Formats: sequence, C-alpha cells, structure tokens
Amino acid sequence: MLAILITNLAILLAAMTLLWAMASLIRDVSIVDPFWGTGFVIVAWVTLFRVEAPAFRVLIIAAMTTLWGLRLSGFLLIRNWGHPEDKRYSAMRAKHGPKFVRISLFTVFWLQALILWFVALPIQVAILRNVPQPITVFDAFGIAIWGIGLFFETAGDAQLARFKSRPENSGKVMDKGLWAWTRHPNYFGDFCVWWGIFIVAAMGAAGWTILSPLAMSWLLMKVSGVTLLEKTITDRRPDYADYKRRTSAFFPRPPKPRTPA
Repeated sequence: MLAILITNLAILLAAMTLLWAMASLIRDVSIVDPFWGTGFVIVAWVTLFRVEAPAFRVLIIAAMTTLWGLRLSGFLLIRNWGHPEDKRYSAMRAKHGPKFVRISLFTVFWLQALILWFVALPIQVAILRNVPQPITVFDAFGIAIWGIGLFFETAGDAQLARFKSRPENSGKVMDKGLWAWTRHPNYFGDFCVWWGIFIVAAMGAAGWTILSPLAMSWLLMKVSGVTLLEKTITDRRPDYADYKRRTSAFFPRPPKPRTPA
C-alpha cells in the first residue's frame, strides 16, 4: 500500500509541475484552482485501477469523489475564464517580484499537491483495502452527509453567481438563500463532503485516516477558507459588519434580525 500511496503523490507532484510550467508561461497562477477538484478524481481513479474486482463501497467512494471533483473544477474553470489572475496570487507576485515564478512552484503548486494527497488519504486507503462487506446504515449516513455538502456547494455557488451577475448588486453583500443561513455555504458544503466521504471510507477499514478530514476542516475554518476570505472584506464592503452579526460564520442557523437603519 505504501508504494502505491507514494506513487500517487509522485503523480500529483508531476501534474502540478506541468501546471506550474503552464502558469509561468501565461503568468496566471489561478489555473491551479480549477485543478483542485480534478486532482482528487485523478487520485481516486489511479488508485482504483490498482484494485481487482473493486467492492461496491469502493465504487461508491470513487463516484462520490468524481461527482464532487468534476463539479467543482467545472465551476471554477467557468468562473475564472477570461478574468485576470486572482488577487491572492497577484499579491504574492508583487511581494516576491521575479522570484515568484520559482517560489510559486513550492508555495502554491507542490504545497497544494501535498495537501491534496493528504486530504485524499481516506479515498486511497479505502480503495486499496477494498473491503467486500455489505453497505451499512453508517455508509448511508456518510452518503447523506456528502449529499448535503454537495447541495450546499452547488446551490451556494449558483446563488452567488446569479447575485454577482446583476449590475445593481455591485458592492452589495449577498445575504439571500443559503447565504442567509451561513456566510460560507460553499465551505460548509466542502466540510460535509469530506466528512461524508470519510465516514464511508471508515466503513472500508480507513478509519485511521481521520486526520485528513480534520485537517481539511481546519483549513476551511481557520486558514485558507473563512479566515482568509474575511480578512479584508469588511473594509471593502461596509455592510458586511452587520451581515456578520446576523449570520453564522460556518454552520447554518436561522439569521438574526437586521439592525434598524
């Protein structure tokens, strides 16, 4: 198993290196974002091809990963198409100057490859274990959690895209639909997706990989997700302060009343 896991990591590093070369040519590191979901799909299927007569649970895990990954990659590709480099990467480029091309290989592309591989450990281990036991109520629970997550991601992204497409909403805060219940329905959805996949994988003898969904939860809530996105948003959108007061940061709950004008 270890040899296959290391091979998967090498494949991800190679893919990210090619992507880095392309990004260096077009001067747009943002192309790494749409690859995130596809990277998990690649890991799932490369691992699946190493298994003879995969069990039904293994096929479910591969399908869950594929549906989530391709949906996310497609959405990000369409959203970013024709737009300049994401401001996160532009800020890094301005900070490091000519050195950014070299630095980005390690701090963006290879780092994401390592994180992707680690988060995908439940998928890889469960597929390689290939436990033939029947599907249980716990598997069904995991699939349901995954389904809730996929709904929150898909619906949240669609609602925000429609909101941003209307010129009259420029500079305004999206606080309708799922965005009235949580300030980050897409991140909450991602959280559910990975815990759902882990629960199914745990039923396939991959329970020891629990650090993977824990790490993803930490990233979503404390590092690259909620915390990073909200770092400067209040300065750019004054209405966001009241939105924060009314709306849960992560886990959905009914919104509080608006502050009287």
